Amino acid sequence: MSTGVGRLMAAVALALMSPGTAPAADTAQAAAPSPVQLPDDQAAMKAHVMFLASDALRGREAGTPEYRIAAEYVAARFFAAGLRPAGDKGGYLQTVPLLRYQPADHGDLVLTAKGGAPTPLVFGKDFVPGAVPGKPVFALDAPVVFVGQGIVAPKYKRDDYAGVDVRGKIVAFLAETPANVQNEERAHFASPASRTAIAADHGAVAAIMIEPGSVSEARWDRSRMTWAYPDGTGQVAGVPLIATVSGAGAAKLFARARTPWEKIAPRADDPTAVFKAEQLPLVLTAALKTLSEPLESYNVAGLLPGTDPALSREVVVLSAHLDHLGVGLPVNGDAIYNGAQDNAVGIAALIEAAKRFRTSDMPTRRSILFLAVTAEEEGMVGSDYFARHPPVPVSRIVADVNFDMPILSYPFQDMTVFGADRSTLGPIVAQAVAALGVTMSADPDPAEGFFVRSDHYRFVQQGIPSVFLWPGQAGPGKAAFEDFMKHRYHQPSDDLSQPIDWAQGLRFVAANYAITRAIADAPERPRWNKGDFFGLLYDGPGAK
Repeated sequence: MSTGVGRLMAAVALALMSPGTAPAADTAQAAAPSPVQLPDDQAAMKAHVMFLASDALRGREAGTPEYRIAAEYVAARFFAAGLRPAGDKGGYLQTVPLLRYQPADHGDLVLTAKGGAPTPLVFGKDFVPGAVPGKPVFALDAPVVFVGQGIVAPKYKRDDYAGVDVRGKIVAFLAETPANVQNEERAHFASPASRTAIAADHGAVAAIMIEPGSVSEARWDRSRMTWAYPDGTGQVAGVPLIATVSGAGAAKLFARARTPWEKIAPRADDPTAVFKAEQLPLVLTAALKTLSEPLESYNVAGLLPGTDPALSREVVVLSAHLDHLGVGLPVNGDAIYNGAQDNAVGIAALIEAAKRFRTSDMPTRRSILFLAVTAEEEGMVGSDYFARHPPVPVSRIVADVNFDMPILSYPFQDMTVFGADRSTLGPIVAQAVAALGVTMSADPDPAEGFFVRSDHYRFVQQGIPSVFLWPGQAGPGKAAFEDFMKHRYHQPSDDLSQPIDWAQGLRFVAANYAITRAIADAPERPRWNKGDFFGLLYDGPGAK
């Protein structure tokens, strides 16, 4: 036994003996003999979930020893499936340098108008601080420019930066997002990261977000996660978001502005409102302290080479996140968030799809890369790192098909396909699932913005057409989905005590296998639909 393996086995033993967690009742149930013997292919899929969602792995939180065990398990399954290593140093693991960070104290924000006395903002009443990952001390002294909702969207003839120069300045934007924007696109803009990126594009140096009501102190110092550069600083989208300011704080911010806060406040929560940008007649002095903790986690990557002399250089990615929430607040005495359907079943489907491709009599023309990513639950961090540090040039990745939290408790009649209407992947998906007797359905709840909330979106941000599929909500699907979301989503009860229909798991694998094969064997690579919002935003092929 190698030293590395010995450490992993010791970690398993510690996980089993660790105090303060719930009894491993679900693990015992999973290990107990089933009264009905499953067919071999269903048993294989269940076996992956039995291990990955066991109490011994303590919820597979990114950066923990138990997550490392899960990653080694997936690497071993990739090896058994005949995949070539596609990680670091000839192995299956790609090291992801994580950084957990949070505000170290309340911070100091002071406003100074020309000819006026300094006006401190009050923590908890006027603002709560942000954090700058990898920078213990962050200090800034700069003018402030109000930019409405901070949106720039040519498709909607919207430019909240029109008429102002924000270079070297701090931008202040309202938390609300426009109502006249398509749901998935609105979800993109709802993310502060999207708006701090817009601020960076315009030359700003920092941003503050205005919540018109009060700001909550309850979780002001909660930790977040990103990946780290070699110098130890954390990756951030755009400029640092240094504070969230309340209505009371905004009143001080706008005290001498041409447009007083009293005129903005009644419309600040109105998604139909449009505001004129203006420079505020003051300087904001900010001093923030951040606690940062470096961690190490892993993506797992295995490659099945294609056979076409020309097309084999191109790669189709199949992705699924391996992490879950770890150990948290107890619910009914259980503190382990096992993540069986979110997303151990997705990883099991990924492994079983790899086995199908490897044993097929018809090798694919393009190569297929099977990818298990870390830290999805922390903001799709592992997939972002992979998409920016792929083992092949990103221009050769032609598509991503993502497996995330398929609910496998009922015989599904349709599949909800996120992203299918944005690229030439749509007809490919429709034809593939139709051959299995399954229809393709539109997003039943577009306001949730699921398209931008899973790992495939990190490939979209690199201009790569991408989709992910859920068993749909036709027939018994709606009730099953709502029951899971109400009683099990991000709860300790998402374990193997819940009913999982492994035959449906195989149908899910078959659908994604058919989709991936069609992409891998097509004469042309997928392309964005002309004029698609995300295709244009991220300069994807075919969008212009």
